[in-house]
Amino acid sequence: MAHLVGAVSSAARLLPPLDGQALTVARSAGPWIWDSEGRRYADTALGFGGTVLGHAPALVVEAVTQALRDGPLPAFAHAREEAAAAAIAAHAGPLDQVLFVSTGSEAVHLACRAARVATGRTRIAKMAGGFDGWLDDVAYGGAGAAESSFPGNARPETDRVSLLRFNDAEDAERLFAERDDIAAVLVEPVLANAGCVLPAPGYLLQLQAIARRHGALLIADEVLMGFRLHAGLAAHAMGLDPDLATLGKAVGSGVAVAAVAGRPEIMRAFADGRAVRAGTYSGNPMACAAVLASMEMLDAADYPALLARGEALRGRIVDAFARVGQAVSTSGHGSVFSLWPSEAPPRDYAEARGLLRPEWSVALHVELRRRGVLLMPSGYGRIFLSFAHDQAVLDDMAEAFEDAASALR
Repeated sequence: MAHLVGAVSSAARLLPPLDGQALTVARSAGPWIWDSEGRRYADTALGFGGTVLGHAPALVVEAVTQALRDGPLPAFAHAREEAAAAAIAAHAGPLDQVLFVSTGSEAVHLACRAARVATGRTRIAKMAGGFDGWLDDVAYGGAGAAESSFPGNARPETDRVSLLRFNDAEDAERLFAERDDIAAVLVEPVLANAGCVLPAPGYLLQLQAIARRHGALLIADEVLMGFRLHAGLAAHAMGLDPDLATLGKAVGSGVAVAAVAGRPEIMRAFADGRAVRAGTYSGNPMACAAVLASMEMLDAADYPALLARGEALRGRIVDAFARVGQAVSTSGHGSVFSLWPSEAPPRDYAEARGLLRPEWSVALHVELRRRGVLLMPSGYGRIFLSFAHDQAVLDDMAEAFEDAASALR
């Protein structure tokens, strides 16, 4: 009898069998994953975006190993924690006060708590189709959930959360006309977990202005997009000025660590006791060592080159399918993008839902897996690229897509 519930602890890890055989990962390094049978794959899931530097970068592994040897859980303050906070703050502009937790879901939870204390309001407005963690409040309305489609055109709400339509500024205006208890608007700068739906020109700035006009804060959920476009927040690269930001994934290079960064007047609530902060593993030495090493490597990384390689791969994938008569489009950026079996990518979550073809997404996963490339099998999946994906790896991936496109013709 198997003892691990559903075979995995996180549902997203499940992959369809290939020729009746499940895939179990044995190890990973750089752009590669090896399964328990010794087969090697070019990885495009990358810890669901958590390894921008590639799997197991040596500097991070060495730093974490030393922290483990020094003692993994001292309970009390340790030198690496302030240093790691300073490293995050150096990349976050005015959001220079930092708290560490272990997961992105916790980071979003803390950011919402800070917003509620700072404003004296209880309600969070979040995007339908957005994934902001799996905790009760913000798990509501995620991609694929029944309420995310606004059934009956009524606004879906719980006691503490209201849903917004991404890329619809008028919908935000309507919500604030309906409600005076909104503490914050929570938004991913790119609706990544719904298939990398990009913000329409000017939308995010409109959203920020609407929130500010009504006394609500803006929380940028950067757990996935942070440090993907440059060494800093995607929100800042897009001209936003959020009050709080949540970070994870890239800042730890595969080590379990996340953070909330915020303005001093907001984050002070955690220091003076108005807002609760706790967590045995929050800001532990290994997590902080991973942050310090990751920041050092990301500061030295060539983001323009990575983004250019990714944009070129996007074009080659589209061309490969066009040659066999299949319209395919992509949405996102060069370091993270999604594929759509359509002539144009979705402009909002409603269009994304309508473009889903689950059978095509699974079939593409299977054909690529046969050819040594691992791809998320979901229509909302993303292709993540890391700095370890050099041109030779991407050339091999492009050839695999060409073969898979022919097989699916």
